[in-house]
Amino acid sequence: MIDLDITATQGGASVAHITLDNSGKLNALDAQAVRDLGDAYAEAERAGVRALVLTGEGRAFCAGRDISGVDPRDDDVTGYLDGLVTPVLQRMSAFPAPTFAAAQGACLGVGLGLLIATDVVYVADTAKIGSPFAALGATLDSGGHALFVERLGAHRTLDLVYTGRLMSGSEAVAAGLFSQVLPADEVLEATLAAAERAAEGATAAFVTSKRLVAALRDERLGLWASMRQENAAQAALCDTDDYREGFAAFQEKRPPRFTGR
Repeated sequence: MIDLDITATQGGASVAHITLDNSGKLNALDAQAVRDLGDAYAEAERAGVRALVLTGEGRAFCAGRDISGVDPRDDDVTGYLDGLVTPVLQRMSAFPAPTFAAAQGACLGVGLGLLIATDVVYVADTAKIGSPFAALGATLDSGGHALFVERLGAHRTLDLVYTGRLMSGSEAVAAGLFSQVLPADEVLEATLAAAERAAEGATAAFVTSKRLVAALRDERLGLWASMRQENAAQAALCDTDDYREGFAAFQEKRPPRFTGR
């Protein structure tokens, strides 16, 4: 259901590739699959990978929660969302290396949340993104409201919620939801290539930028508070091997050889 593969780039940097592999159900996630996904991220973190790629097998990235067999009269939705999904999304968001996702087809519910918790998302032009919950008498979850309101505004968010209309990958990227849109047969290769480039880069500095971006998003920092955080981060990076290597490579007019330390 959740596959983890760790490989090395030509330069020797390690990259984790996590695949949602339940294509018969459009990679929908039941409780055990969410646990397994969290375990895969924990294993990749212990392995010290320098980049991570999340993908879904088949014609969908992830259609959300697997509700087959769920009795709505006895549904522990709090246990599923608060107890399982949110902690895994938090782990994904805080992963100590650059993370990438390649998304095609349905990216809904929890599947949308997985993308929100990923640093860089490349979507196929065939992607379907939105809030399909009107037909279920449920509401958008897994961070969807926050993403849509921030990027689309309140009116367009509620239009998507009320109508259940799904955005294409092209529309989602044009609206600023994700990074790039690509043809469906190119999105995985492009995402893996981007992750490999990042893994061979100054990943300690990348993770610093990741934390600065998270602070701007979550703490709503103003210009000067953000600048103070940037200054402190830059001073801390001065003590890293990569910082010294980057300067030396520039001065010696050669490509840098970063190690992530």
